[in-house]
Amino acid sequence: MRNRWTVRLRLTALYGGLFLLAGAALLTITYLLLGQALARQPISAATISVPATGTEASSVPARAAVPADDKTALLTQGELVSRYDLAVRLQQDFRSATMMSLLQQGVLALGGVGVAGVLAAWFAAGRTLRPLNEITATARRVADRNLHQRIGMTGPKDELRRLADTFDDMLARLDAAFETQRRFAANASHELRTPLAINRTLIEVALSHPDPSADVRRLGETLLVINARHERLIDGLLLLARGDHSPAELVPVDLADVVAHVASIHEVTDVTTEPAPMRGDPILLERMVQNLVENAVAYNQPGGTVTVTCGPGRMTVTNTGPVIAAYEIPRLFEPFQRLTDRVGSATGTGLGLSIVRSVARAHGGAVTAEPGPEGGLTVTVDFPDGNPIGEVGRRTR
Repeated sequence: MRNRWTVRLRLTALYGGLFLLAGAALLTITYLLLGQALARQPISAATISVPATGTEASSVPARAAVPADDKTALLTQGELVSRYDLAVRLQQDFRSATMMSLLQQGVLALGGVGVAGVLAAWFAAGRTLRPLNEITATARRVADRNLHQRIGMTGPKDELRRLADTFDDMLARLDAAFETQRRFAANASHELRTPLAINRTLIEVALSHPDPSADVRRLGETLLVINARHERLIDGLLLLARGDHSPAELVPVDLADVVAHVASIHEVTDVTTEPAPMRGDPILLERMVQNLVENAVAYNQPGGTVTVTCGPGRMTVTNTGPVIAAYEIPRLFEPFQRLTDRVGSATGTGLGLSIVRSVARAHGGAVTAEPGPEGGLTVTVDFPDGNPIGEVGRRTR
């Protein structure tokens, strides 16, 4: 069975165990040393009143002798032996009581100090792991697609400081790489717009000539449709590259107003909205809502319905389109991926839901989709806690 203890619990157990082991060793050493000291303790002559002369003096240490004129010299041999045996027994009883008391009181003290040691080990382990918690928190913020965060740990250049600095260096390189990729996509999209705009102008000029042939007009109209699709594709790529990063500026936005505006443009009547204040990029949020509504309208069945609801922290778009298998839904959120009946679409670019997911993530949200029981799709965009952008704002550059 795998160990389910956290690192802090394991460190606490380790520190507390070492503390208890050291306390037990100290108590054992004290017990042994005290026992030896008491065992070597002699019996004082003043205690048993041993005389200086006579055969009875040989039964006690010589240093226990007293002057011959002392009144204790009048004691008989039997009384001296009896007193000596009594002193030995008292000494043994004293030693046993002292050692037992030391053992009992020491164990109680060791238990109390052990509890205090475990608590101290818990706080010490927490303090030791605090830099790791900072690194973990930064990693979580980076996982939310914000590579601008840094740990910036201060203090001595120990192992944890070197780990944090290495992590910061890695983030800096990743940030630079993604920023280079974003600038490349933006510049490439911008550069491709110009020739497409020139092509469109040339085709329109050619079609504006009086009495063009039928083949020329048909070819020109076809080229205009292809050119328009390429322009939408480039715009989608640019928006996707922009949405992959947290917005640079966040302003107060009521998502319900954006939903109502987009729904009115596409003549969607089944709309339910509640105030949904949040902070974000209005242009990106409008494009997100527009893509959702456009997809719902474009892939709806004839005579079907489109339902749009919006409330604090959530927006839902539902249509009555064709039946979609649940395992095919993840493909819809990948760039340039369509279902079988969508392949070859002359109007779509395959980036609609990819842009929706990218914009939602850039605002700290998430997108989910579920197939309807009789066909169609329900797409839900959730923003945590109504997206209080004070939190999202701290994750931006």
